[in-house]
Amino acid sequence: MSFLKGKNILLGVSGSISAYKSIFLLRLLKSEGCNVKVILTKSSLDFVTPLTFSTLSENRTYVNFIEENNNEKSWNNHVELAEWANYFIIAPATSSTISKMVSGNADNLLLATFMSFKYNVFFAPSMDLEMFNDKSNKKNIDILKKRGNYCIEPATGFLASGMHGKGRLEEPKLIVKFFKKTIMKALPFYGKKILVTAGPTYEMIDPVRFIGNFSSGKMGYYLAKKASEMGADVHLISGPSAENVNGFDIKLKKILSADEMYNECISIFPKVDYCIMAAAVSDYKSKSIFKEKLKKEDIKSITIELERNDDILAKMGLIKKKNQKLIGFALETSDELTNAKLKLFRKKMDAIILNSLNDVGAGFDFDTNQVTFITEKKSKKISLKSKSEISKDILEEILNM
Repeated sequence: MSFLKGKNILLGVSGSISAYKSIFLLRLLKSEGCNVKVILTKSSLDFVTPLTFSTLSENRTYVNFIEENNNEKSWNNHVELAEWANYFIIAPATSSTISKMVSGNADNLLLATFMSFKYNVFFAPSMDLEMFNDKSNKKNIDILKKRGNYCIEPATGFLASGMHGKGRLEEPKLIVKFFKKTIMKALPFYGKKILVTAGPTYEMIDPVRFIGNFSSGKMGYYLAKKASEMGADVHLISGPSAENVNGFDIKLKKILSADEMYNECISIFPKVDYCIMAAAVSDYKSKSIFKEKLKKEDIKSITIELERNDDILAKMGLIKKKNQKLIGFALETSDELTNAKLKLFRKKMDAIILNSLNDVGAGFDFDTNQVTFITEKKSKKISLKSKSEISKDILEEILNM
């Protein structure tokens, strides 16, 4: 799923024998988590049925400007369809459809919606060899490309005429691959690697007891998922957490202790462009771990000697390269801004995100948060929002650093 999850996609199908492939294309888009609405031309009905598309898309299928049900006529608003969609794919796109896309001939619902769509469109030509090689067809495809639209080149193989050559509608999985790659290139973090840490660490006292904290890991997980949606190659190192990254292309490494977190961070950090340390790492650990469970019947009182864990942020600040950005979190209860700024400079970070337990709806285990994004030059308050929305705001601030 990743960055396409929840996106609205229009799928246009024109009258080609390859129209059956658009059914498989629809299934692939749905498997990516997309909401899909399908527009069929009248000529496509010779090859496929609206019922198939409406069943698989879980949406109405559109064919005509005016439709009649139970002797009542209704208008399919092409402008509303165009405004609903984030992306538009026309596959197959016949020579006739491509020609009308160039000339602005809106003689069917698909073409009228194309003309109303504000963004660039993906189109996949499908026709016989001689038609594809025709100079006027080639010119039309070039015009659409020069206008910013994306042509998914046809494949070479056996055609409906029995000829062998270029003109076959590209395979659906390759159409989706082209579509995703093209969109990814336009995303703000495309080509960038980001390391995110999340959750608490547990420092064992005996086999069943530990020193820990109330961190749920939600903020770190939301940051990792949002960074992935924005095109980043994401590494997530997580302490114990009920959160997950199912459906996201995120490299997840589960750890337990601060020492494990330290080792993973030091290993991955040199390979990334950004590091966001959202984990609540324990400052202390038990100097010795009891091998057997402590029995309360045997012990009236106990003293546990603690020792400091290695400071992961401080170490990363020392080894950080000039082209890397290091961002940390500070959870404070008093003198919040002053303490956060001291931590920013002391640990050589590029930015720090301040959480205050005094803020309503912020802190451990909430689905909301409010933070202050702090750099050497500025402090920006981000008001109470869902952690998903906050994560987007934080990442946009990081991009603008």
